[in-house]
Amino acid sequence: MRRLAWFTPARQGLAGLLLLALLAGLPLRHLLEASMWRHMLLQYPLWLLAGALMAGTLGPGAQRRLARWNAHGIAGLAGVGVVLSVLMVPRVLDLALNDVLVETLKCAALLLAGAALRLSWNAAGLVLQGFFLGNVLPMMVVVGQLYIDAPLRLCNAYLLDDQARLGHWLIALAAVLAMAWLAHVAWWLVRREGAGAKLTASDH
Repeated sequence: MRRLAWFTPARQGLAGLLLLALLAGLPLRHLLEASMWRHMLLQYPLWLLAGALMAGTLGPGAQRRLARWNAHGIAGLAGVGVVLSVLMVPRVLDLALNDVLVETLKCAALLLAGAALRLSWNAAGLVLQGFFLGNVLPMMVVVGQLYIDAPLRLCNAYLLDDQARLGHWLIALAAVLAMAWLAHVAWWLVRREGAGAKLTASDH
């Protein structure tokens, strides 16, 4: 934790703004959106990261006010799930490439989803985190398999092999995220049992 002490809320906000500026710039945007898998698996997470970094600038007072409508992170995680489900629709990818308004709404939604994810994740606890991932990760697998099995291009802007590549990456990413979260749960349980054992030993 001490190693990250220098990464203050102000610096997090600055990093988020710099990342936002890079993502909004035409060179990087065109590079990421030139490929279907980069569009969804690189651009989307980077916008989420920018939102999460900028959310770090919120003070305790603002976080308490937000918590009034985001008890246990439920509203925030639900919003993130809705945003991700909509933005995985092939038609949305096509529209984002051809309509400036849709592209702007897409980026704004991802930015807000990243902020909501940061503000909601710890508040949700393991049970609600598992419920959230239990909905989002299978959705990623289903969408990925659809991209692989579809005989025709689902997005007019991208080739069929790029579509299949995205499908394979979506399934792989879902598996990696699931294993990472399960490893975190296992670590938490071991840590809790270790703390309980120390407390019991101290009582004797």
